[in-house]
Amino acid sequence: MRKEECFYLGKVAKKFSFKGEVLIYLDSDEPEIYEGMESVFVEIGKNLVPFFIEDARLHKNDFLRVKFEDVDSEGDAEALLNKALYLPLDLLPKLEGNKFYFHEVIGFHIEDKRLGNVGTIMSINDSAAQPLFEVKKGYTEILIPMIDQFIVEVNRDQKKVFMDLPEGLIEMYL
Repeated sequence: MRKEECFYLGKVAKKFSFKGEVLIYLDSDEPEIYEGMESVFVEIGKNLVPFFIEDARLHKNDFLRVKFEDVDSEGDAEALLNKALYLPLDLLPKLEGNKFYFHEVIGFHIEDKRLGNVGTIMSINDSAAQPLFEVKKGYTEILIPMIDQFIVEVNRDQKKVFMDLPEGLIEMYL
């Protein structure tokens, strides 16, 4: 399995017991949907290694308490600390309407109500307080805040995000 075929689920945050259990921080608004997982991919070096799950249950609503097969001691668990966890993209729950996963809209076109075609979404910058669409129009990069009030419609069939952007936002790049 390649990383490009997966989505980031979270990371191993802490050891939980002397029997090798760990607490996983899930990067999800709905952690309960991951209680029934059978396996995950753990990033070790540059490889994704499958780990099979014996038991998984929510712990204090923010974490998933997991017992992996063949992880039977604190030392085994220690080796997994801070490792990133991934699942195949086809396991993502489908979103509808104007809700979308960041990876899902890469390559979509931004269509503004006033200006028409703004450009193509090349990536999403979520390292700032407000996530941004990184849009390419010709040789120009345009940063557009991903604000719910700006997004009119996400059309998956047409591969377009229709937006109603404030006057002057796009013009300052052109």
